Amino acid sequence: MTRIAAIQMISTPVVADNIAAARRLVTQAARGGAALVLLPEYWPILGMHENDKLAVAEQPGTGPIQDAMAAMARELGIWLIGGTLPLVATVPDKVLNTLLAYGPDGNPAGRYDKIHLFGFTRGTESYNESRTIAAGSEVQALETPFGRVGLSVCYDLRFPELYRAMGSCSLIVVPSAFTYTTGQAHWEILLRARAIENQCYVLAAAQGGVHPNGRRTWGHSMLVDPWGEVMSVLPEGEGVVSGEMDPAKLAAVRDNLPALRHRVL
Repeated sequence: MTRIAAIQMISTPVVADNIAAARRLVTQAARGGAALVLLPEYWPILGMHENDKLAVAEQPGTGPIQDAMAAMARELGIWLIGGTLPLVATVPDKVLNTLLAYGPDGNPAGRYDKIHLFGFTRGTESYNESRTIAAGSEVQALETPFGRVGLSVCYDLRFPELYRAMGSCSLIVVPSAFTYTTGQAHWEILLRARAIENQCYVLAAAQGGVHPNGRRTWGHSMLVDPWGEVMSVLPEGEGVVSGEMDPAKLAAVRDNLPALRHRVL
């Protein structure tokens, strides 16, 4: 059995404040026994304007955000999956929305650049990530002592073919900043669907509250088991969601209902 945890935040435009909040919450999760901890999307900065993240974008391998994640993983002896942070892109005036993972030694263990970029317009509510983010192109998974971990970010959740391309995973992670509107309608349904169809655990770390820029995120960070049952959830506010990954339960679900072996396409 392995305890895993998702961190829920209400990130601000101030990187130093967000790093301090993340450190406090990750430490809380690790002291609660978590061997793997997931931060939400945009955890280091959720700016007043969508282009604010360009000013704090880091080069791969260097910068205060990456240094903070490496230090947390090393000092706490955990696998830390750092939600997303802005990395410098080759496209002018854009960044990559990048998930970075670190092993218990503090060394980089994996990277995934978000492939699917969110766009939504209804009435006065409008979002278009492609204005400031360059899309990634490669499916990624992380090999850990407790199984393969599929890496995805937020809007990716709506594209089940991405998860099939990861191969057989014990765990899928979904760091997110779902809007209140779309989260209320679809968040839990999609998370449970990905767990059911891939017969694995799904850990989702979310932004959850009203941010200084006026944006309201849905929250509801949760852990879902391979049968699609919600094991733990935090509706709103800062906090930690955690639970146990049980390899015997995962194996039993796959043996009792061998849907993955029945795949034709």
